[in-house]
Amino acid sequence: MNEARDIALIDELRALPAETSWVEFKGNNTDPEMIGKRCSALSNSACIEGRDCAYMLWGIEDGSHAVVGTTFNPDSQKVNGQVLQLWLANRLQPSTAFSFRIANPSQGRVVLLEIPAATGAPVAFNNIAYIRIGSATPKLTDYPERYRQLIECMQPYRWEQGIARKYATGDEVLALLDYSQYFRLTKQPLPDNRAGIFDRLEADRLIVRDVGDRWNITNLGAILFATRLGNFDASLARKAVRFVAYSGNNRAAGVTHRHDSQNGYAAGFEGLASYLNDLLPKNEHIGAALREAHPLFPELAIRELVANALIHQDMTVTGAGPQIELFGDRIEITNPGRPLVKPDRMIDLPPRSRNEVLASLMRRMGMCEEQGSGLDKVIASVEVFQLPPPLFRADGNSTQVVLYGPRSFAEMTPEERVRACYFHAVLKFLSGDKMKNASLCARLGIDPKNASQATGVINNTLTAGLIRIADPDHPRAGYVPHWA
Repeated sequence: MNEARDIALIDELRALPAETSWVEFKGNNTDPEMIGKRCSALSNSACIEGRDCAYMLWGIEDGSHAVVGTTFNPDSQKVNGQVLQLWLANRLQPSTAFSFRIANPSQGRVVLLEIPAATGAPVAFNNIAYIRIGSATPKLTDYPERYRQLIECMQPYRWEQGIARKYATGDEVLALLDYSQYFRLTKQPLPDNRAGIFDRLEADRLIVRDVGDRWNITNLGAILFATRLGNFDASLARKAVRFVAYSGNNRAAGVTHRHDSQNGYAAGFEGLASYLNDLLPKNEHIGAALREAHPLFPELAIRELVANALIHQDMTVTGAGPQIELFGDRIEITNPGRPLVKPDRMIDLPPRSRNEVLASLMRRMGMCEEQGSGLDKVIASVEVFQLPPPLFRADGNSTQVVLYGPRSFAEMTPEERVRACYFHAVLKFLSGDKMKNASLCARLGIDPKNASQATGVINNTLTAGLIRIADPDHPRAGYVPHWA
């Protein structure tokens, strides 16, 4: 941790008019039981006050906030033969990533204890949760109104709100983030001064204020607008999108193209989409006078599926990021994390995202469809191109979508025909209609004279339990999804 930042933080905390419910000053009182109780109380109080962290400082006089120095050494202090920090860690529940740091401002030595605010549950010491009220540290259960307030304030950890770079200068922020792309994509005029730029970036939580006129760049800001993800921690850099194209239909074939994106998702999305479109295979059709190239895969489907992979990935899975693989007969788009809804219900249920702020901002920038409509359009475009149905699957700790190249009805597998029938029934239902034999013939490219083939697919889909007759009393009324 940067000592200059810690000194600036100490100066900012000393400038407070008095101790608060999330800041406490100490001289040389190092009683471990006191420290444990304060950790619990300060963490819970910081949550109520909307602070990210709480602090205890040794070497600061309580009344005047003058630096008087301290002899306290948290690294050497032991409790019953156990190192203080390990002793504390074993007695705080849930586990809390507190940290002791030593700073040496000119006036004397200061020990800083930083305690993250409570998130998933109240922080307890020896199974008792405490709260800070004035200078007192009572049990949280003795103040039910504070307990209710704490529960209301606690939110689960949001990766987007984490910090990718601490204590950055204004110049570093402008160099690390492609702020011009942010203003262009959000359709805002670029301010003519730095203060205006920082105000807008802060409003969208791409940066947050640190101490000493410095800034923290959030994970959200970095993953969307990094000029180069490699400038951040390796765990963030590995979230970059990777593209690999093979010369055949499996990974044993030679690699023809490889592209590891260096930009943040928003800053590099248009370039990635253009790169993919240039590589995707195309058919040539001769028109009245000119040859026209038509893509084998719907561009809208590719764009939406890539955007979904970025939005819905589990950012807490380390060492992995979104991957796009192009084979001779298909495209596979994979992202870390199992889906939050069942794969066969992705098309109709409202999407659930682990990264709601990321998703909202990407939709605002027009990088994906409005919530709940994206996959509908993917399936609809696949039907227009008369492609085999996409395959949505959860594989280990990842989610994968496979988009297949053109194949005739005769070349589709029985499973693909059933899946196409189910998706077609879903689209019809979502548009207020019902699937019928004739509409399925059109979807699968079956000649109406061979409608019995569509009937066979419908019967197999009924047997699989994916669709049902809309009105048992009128079997010709059509079919709807099993959940309708």
